[in-house]
Amino acid sequence: MDLANTWRPVRGEDDLETLPQLRTFLVDHLPAVERDTSPPLTDADLTEVRAVRATVRTVLETAGADADRAAEIVNAGLRHHRVVPTIRRDEDGWWADVVADADRPAAHLAAVTLGALAAVITTLGPDRLGVCAGASCRATFVDLSRNGSKQYCTRTCAHRASVAAYRSRRRPAVGGPGGDSGGVVTD
Repeated sequence: MDLANTWRPVRGEDDLETLPQLRTFLVDHLPAVERDTSPPLTDADLTEVRAVRATVRTVLETAGADADRAAEIVNAGLRHHRVVPTIRRDEDGWWADVVADADRPAAHLAAVTLGALAAVITTLGPDRLGVCAGASCRATFVDLSRNGSKQYCTRTCAHRASVAAYRSRRRPAVGGPGGDSGGVVTD
């Protein structure tokens, strides 16, 4: 979700506008990207990563309402980036991974993020992917709660919405007692 949440449409903020921002994101999220040994990033890399982000956001925004469309988008993204499943073994046992056959940052991000979304859709269901219901937030999330009822990206957003609802219930009605009529009741 970190990739999708680098764009905050309500605030108009984008954490992937420049190559240094992209480098920081990749170093933090892809172990294969090393500060000194990776090839220099290009504007094409930035454009491709932003396209993967748009695909991921579309899946997250679509999954709850149109699961078939979300699955189509995931499959198309996996095919486009030539992502293939692999099985590997280490000291902890066997693991299923998805990897891209291209050595581009966008391909690696597509493998990781779209592979994870495919796993969530197939194991937990598409309704576990969502966008925050907060009025001033469009952050995305995966609902890992027991009952699958998550509506907000964080407790902060849930609390903010709860406080706003409480305040609106406590606010006097316009024209009613204590409202714009100054408390004067007229017949």
